[in-house]
Amino acid sequence: MDKIEVRGARTHNLKNINLVIPRDKLIVVTGLSGSGKSSLAFDTLYAEGQRRYVESLSAYARQFLSLMEKPDVDHIEGLSPAISIEQKSTSHNPRSTVGTITEIHDYLRLLYARVGEPRCPDHDVPLAAQTVSQMVDNVLSQPEGKRLMLLAPIIKERKGEHTKTLENLASQGYIRARIDGEVCDLSDPPKLELQKKHTIEVVVDRFKVRDDLTQRLAESFETALELSGGTAVVADMDDPKAEELLFSANFACPICGYSMRELEPRLFSFNNPAGACPTCDGLGVQQYFDPDRVIQNPELSLAGGAIRGWDRRNFYYFQMLKSLADHYKFDVEAPWGSLSTNVHKVVLYGSGKENIEFKYMNDRGDTSIRRHPFEGVLHNMERRYKETESSAVREELAKFISNRPCASCEGTRLRREARHVYVENTPLPAISDMSIGHAMEFFNNLKLAGQRAKIAEKILKEIGDRLKFLVNVGLNYLTLSRSAETLSGGEAQRIRLASQIGAGLVGVMYVLDEPSIGLHQRDNERLLGTLIHLRDLGNTVIVVEHDEDAIRAADHVIDIGPGAGVHGGEVVAEGPLEAIMAVPESLTGQYMSGKRKIEVPKKRVPANPEKVLKLTGARGNNLKDVTLTLPVGLFTCITGVSGSGKSTLINDTLFPIAQRQLNGATIAEPAPYRDIQGLEHFDKVIDIDQSPIGRTPRSNPATYTGVFTPVRELFAGRTGIPCARLYARTFQL
Repeated sequence: MDKIEVRGARTHNLKNINLVIPRDKLIVVTGLSGSGKSSLAFDTLYAEGQRRYVESLSAYARQFLSLMEKPDVDHIEGLSPAISIEQKSTSHNPRSTVGTITEIHDYLRLLYARVGEPRCPDHDVPLAAQTVSQMVDNVLSQPEGKRLMLLAPIIKERKGEHTKTLENLASQGYIRARIDGEVCDLSDPPKLELQKKHTIEVVVDRFKVRDDLTQRLAESFETALELSGGTAVVADMDDPKAEELLFSANFACPICGYSMRELEPRLFSFNNPAGACPTCDGLGVQQYFDPDRVIQNPELSLAGGAIRGWDRRNFYYFQMLKSLADHYKFDVEAPWGSLSTNVHKVVLYGSGKENIEFKYMNDRGDTSIRRHPFEGVLHNMERRYKETESSAVREELAKFISNRPCASCEGTRLRREARHVYVENTPLPAISDMSIGHAMEFFNNLKLAGQRAKIAEKILKEIGDRLKFLVNVGLNYLTLSRSAETLSGGEAQRIRLASQIGAGLVGVMYVLDEPSIGLHQRDNERLLGTLIHLRDLGNTVIVVEHDEDAIRAADHVIDIGPGAGVHGGEVVAEGPLEAIMAVPESLTGQYMSGKRKIEVPKKRVPANPEKVLKLTGARGNNLKDVTLTLPVGLFTCITGVSGSGKSTLINDTLFPIAQRQLNGATIAEPAPYRDIQGLEHFDKVIDIDQSPIGRTPRSNPATYTGVFTPVRELFAGRTGIPCARLYARTFQL
């Protein structure tokens, strides 16, 4: 079958339309906003294609998938399984990155596990195999009398009950094992849950460190290495939280004895406990109470509200500050900015171990005196945030929280061992922090020798192909470590598009929603090449689009109109572009043929050189000490290729500065800059972005715009029934 036939489509505002759409072609659906393009492409074609595919699955599989509502259409024939690529944020999961979404990170993990070279973090030398005598010497260097136990890892993070493994260990004469961190008797082991991952380490020996243990330890190490396949762990029996000694017959530093387990892909995954940084749990950031947010206005005094919730209106906490002021001899009525650095430190971070005499007064006026250290405002907030069960309190305290890169992993999300494995002198975090364009250049120039080249050949091909697809859709400026929740809707859509090309599916119907939006002309050309490539694989590509280049590149154009809403929903013209331009009723055709065009204003409003907004020294992300001068009262456009720094300059620098100074916001954190002048010309700043205005089912455009308020008042005041007691609230939704 070489076509898709649609008969009697009435979804939303579609007016019983009939269509014949060629398969395995690039089809562009165009028309005015609200004319019914999405109703046809997404709510009819995609919905029915997806619904039929899901219905073809077993009842067991269908319970995990949401079945789409059947569109209002008489008949559709020739549909393929459908995939929708819309403009919406990919994920709000802080663990998702560009690398994980595109599966490039999975291939990088495999690459580093198979051909990576582990090095010592302290001495930067390749790890070599440790001998048993080196292991023994390391243990005997511990303090004499220290109680230790030697463990042989048998099971590492594997699901199952592992009953036979435990029985075999017991039959071999071993008495104890450490299971999931707890030492237990093998004669009565705990019952393990089948669907949970478990770690089992058998206790080979327990001893106190003495000089005469050399022979015994050597034999015990040989046994442990044979049991585990080359690794052994020495743990403190008295302090379970103490750092353990890891020994490996495979990898160890010849200078300090640092060793690590055999390289596995999970070691390089920040979503797995084996690879995630233990401090930040693989998130790369840590939350902390930010002093800059806590001190909302340094020009105010402590009594006047420099710290919200600690001024004279909050009697309990203000008593504490007055007692603190009496002890350190400072004035709570003085502006915060005029107080000494030492006073700032004591108020925010506490008095340490120094006891302060605090006077407390209860509701009856009784006074009591207690001496104890002052914990500090920041520590007080942190404690309350952790201990409270009130969502309102947590929500209020969350306003003072900021994120900063994890100090342990420096924001890389990976544990220490994973950060010191190299491929051609480059660790994995360095590749993740490269732009996609630079990463592609790195892998194009990567030359491995001998057996390593054969092992890595297919992995490198998969990585290279996926990077190329991302570059082709104009995303060469993104980094693989970029969090998915920071991506715009257009970026997320193009990432999914690149992933679909990498999947190499054939015979699928793809439906896309304006993929060119926000793209510079240079990147738009590459995007169109990607869509054509997707079509050439043997797929039907349906694109809802207004872009002229996309319409000209299409094999088949469907123009919906002629107007919007109830005035639309009809097929004005369809076919190749020439056929569209030949239909006089088609607005799209008129603009494409040049009969209509957008006139450039002949007269421009001149700028007033005395009324300008000037931002100097912007250095956020890739900005290089940029100076921006905006004329006040004029329509200004910021343009440039994808990744050039437009959003960083306006959304991440100018807007937060204006939000702080004009709107009094305390949460907005601008990117680095030197100075700003001219904000006195403005009263407030409003950000109109692509985020949804709300999700409550009671809201509609009339309630959001405020139109519904005068409508309710009109109905309440002019019902013609004076005794009806109708008020504006009577007509509230």
